[in-house]
Amino acid sequence: MKKVKLIECPRDAMQGIKSHFIPTEAKAQYINALLRVGFDTIDFGSFVSPKAIPQMRDTVEVLSKLDLSKTQSKLLAIVANVRGAEEASQFEEITYLGYPFSISENFQMRNTGKTIAESIEILNEILNIAAKTNKEVVAYLSMGFGNPYGDPWNVEIVSNWTDKLSKMGVKILSLSDTVGSSTPEIIDYLFSNLIPAYPIIEFGAHLHTTPTSWFEKVDAAYKAGCNRFDGAIMGFGGCPMAKDDLTGNMPMEKLVSYFNQQKTATNISAMSFESAYNEALKIFK
Repeated sequence: MKKVKLIECPRDAMQGIKSHFIPTEAKAQYINALLRVGFDTIDFGSFVSPKAIPQMRDTVEVLSKLDLSKTQSKLLAIVANVRGAEEASQFEEITYLGYPFSISENFQMRNTGKTIAESIEILNEILNIAAKTNKEVVAYLSMGFGNPYGDPWNVEIVSNWTDKLSKMGVKILSLSDTVGSSTPEIIDYLFSNLIPAYPIIEFGAHLHTTPTSWFEKVDAAYKAGCNRFDGAIMGFGGCPMAKDDLTGNMPMEKLVSYFNQQKTATNISAMSFESAYNEALKIFK
């Protein structure tokens, strides 16, 4: 039976909420519910400046309240610089350091205040930190499917960056549809060309979508050979730079139902998923 990895991203869902601070206890309770579901990985928090993302300023506290005794799920934390990577790597509970690397100069400056050249140097240092502390790096190729800023974008550019990152030692590369601009044709073309060309890389799909276009995106990625999918319950979160309010994260419940229909193993417990879904309703009123 075919198997996929599902990565639930509560951090991505919560970080954009600016109207109020979600209490630490509530975050921990929600993530503990997610840890019982059977996801491969939980993208639970980030080690970034509290000025940049105030909602995530309690990541260390949240981590201290997680019950990892009965879960197979691994934890991923987002880092944007060397200081964040050094801090995150001190926690043995964290398996993955996630680094958003944009192939759009404009977006990299907006997102992290760094040029692509500076960002590559940071990624190199993060890979060194990860190697010394027994962590793995998940590199997110932001603007992987095109961008709205007029920067050059084509499949060759994505392929060239994949080649560079692979040579640097990146083993997990998640192509990110940052502003929801991907089409099934581009998704199919990228994955069906890159996956056979880089057998040592585990490719993931971090797709943003509108409520009506999720199926065609997931279907294209899966049929092109992608077996790692990011999502967030009810599609909360996503990129604040997307052009419309309807574009959000890939809804995890849609991913689960899609793979159930495909008779693909996900390791998800239906009852625990329902329980986590109900917890999400409390957090994202």
